Amino acid sequence: MSQSPGILMMVIAFVLALGPLVFLHELGHYLAGRWFGVKAEVFSVGFGREIGGFTDKRGTRWKFGMLPLGGYVRFAGDMNPGSQPDPNWLALPAAERARTFQAKPLWQRAIIVAAGPIANFLVAIVILGAFAAAYGTITIPPVAGPIKAGTPAATAGLREGDRILSIGGREFDNFNDMAAFTSMRAGMRVEIDYVRDGQQARTETVIGQDVSKDRFGNEVRRGVLGIAAPAEIVRSTVPVWQAPIVGVERTFSLVGMMVDGLGQLIAGRVPVSELGGPMRIAKMSGESLSLGFESFVVFVALISINLGFINLLPVPMLDGGHLLFYAIEGVRRRPVEPQVMEWAFRGGLVAILALMVLVTFNDLGAFGVWRNLAGLIG
Repeated sequence: MSQSPGILMMVIAFVLALGPLVFLHELGHYLAGRWFGVKAEVFSVGFGREIGGFTDKRGTRWKFGMLPLGGYVRFAGDMNPGSQPDPNWLALPAAERARTFQAKPLWQRAIIVAAGPIANFLVAIVILGAFAAAYGTITIPPVAGPIKAGTPAATAGLREGDRILSIGGREFDNFNDMAAFTSMRAGMRVEIDYVRDGQQARTETVIGQDVSKDRFGNEVRRGVLGIAAPAEIVRSTVPVWQAPIVGVERTFSLVGMMVDGLGQLIAGRVPVSELGGPMRIAKMSGESLSLGFESFVVFVALISINLGFINLLPVPMLDGGHLLFYAIEGVRRRPVEPQVMEWAFRGGLVAILALMVLVTFNDLGAFGVWRNLAGLIG
């Protein structure tokens, strides 16, 4: 029987997970801007009508919006999300104009924009590094454990004890990375290089698909070869001084998996139904919190990496879109024309809204809404 956290726990966990991460993301922008002398007019956590806030001595309005699904920093001189200058920007006195975002050199503007995603990655590095220092690391070598009969691995002739060198041209040095690679490639034909009794060999097979349910009743689809993990596990302690290095390695390993997952999504090997939005994040937040504090903190690290990664995508309206325009400006030695930016940001807005509709549709499906409606109609 599946276990599901209550609605209240989902809401609390969602706010506890996303609220601080959004704040820290925007704080990254704010601190970088302040470092370069840019005045921040508004620092908002959430969108919509203000439900509370205060104005500090620097003239920045710190506020909470009614819709807690994001946030923003508005710097002096900005007119819209595209950071196009206010028409009155050039008419400002020289001292005030020097404190606007648009007055800063290209490299400073790029750092200010990139500081938000960087803050998210730093959060993950701190969390994952701290866990490594507290609990050490576990490494499972890429060696085949028991092979289940009738699976793709058995069909390919693999045996227990074979050391897997590569799958589909990707080399591995631990079992978990190998499992993550195959989980996103159901139905894909791959070549497998392995070592048996000191001799290197090659075989090929088609990655199968497994459909199962977790303890919360969520349906999980993943590609499988049918190779169980080996009994051999290497446990290592991590000195405090080395913890940040481990945190960086784990964070960038997860970023690499996200890039891989995005590629598989574009290639059509991962269905778009796997994309989730705020409702599914809330559900997963509640589930992770119900498993305990440690599981929840690790989940927060994963969400933080996701926020940083998504915001760096070269889509207008996101930080990555701004950085793309700055890169073009750096090559051309002049800014992109205002009308081009305007149409690009309109297109980006439409794309983001379409994505929100899609993930909401998927989220409702994950909550069983469409299944229940079909039952009522039937």
